[in-house]
Amino acid sequence: METGWLLPDLADPTSNEFWLGCARGELLVQACGACGARRMPPRPMCPQCRSTAVSWEPTSGRGRVWSFIVAHPPLLPAFAAVAPYNAIVVELDEDPGIRFVGNLVASADGEINEIDPSTITIAEPVRVVFHRIEDVTLPRWVRA
Repeated sequence: METGWLLPDLADPTSNEFWLGCARGELLVQACGACGARRMPPRPMCPQCRSTAVSWEPTSGRGRVWSFIVAHPPLLPAFAAVAPYNAIVVELDEDPGIRFVGNLVASADGEINEIDPSTITIAEPVRVVFHRIEDVTLPRWVRA
């Protein structure tokens, strides 16, 4: 059941490059064009130097589970049918200060509830995979 999911606005100029990268199978991180500081989520201004210059850098797509939760009802209707499911926070290998939220799945097209939450451990290595829902390609995570 994937219809009705809350999906990002692909036309948002602040995050558009991120979503284009995901569609190409590339996990990008926004970086300041002036000082080079990386940031996630994307923002129009660098929190370090306040520059509005932006660049996008590819990442390895590898990281570790930093934290996770298991969502149970009551939830939004689009998610209630697949609950309980996991939501993990991943810190990137190349920059642990950069973190992504997603689901741990067995494969790119797997269901978000297919992993037994009791088997998820903090610091376990993961790598990004991509899954298309409607016109959006979302990053997800599999065990590395």
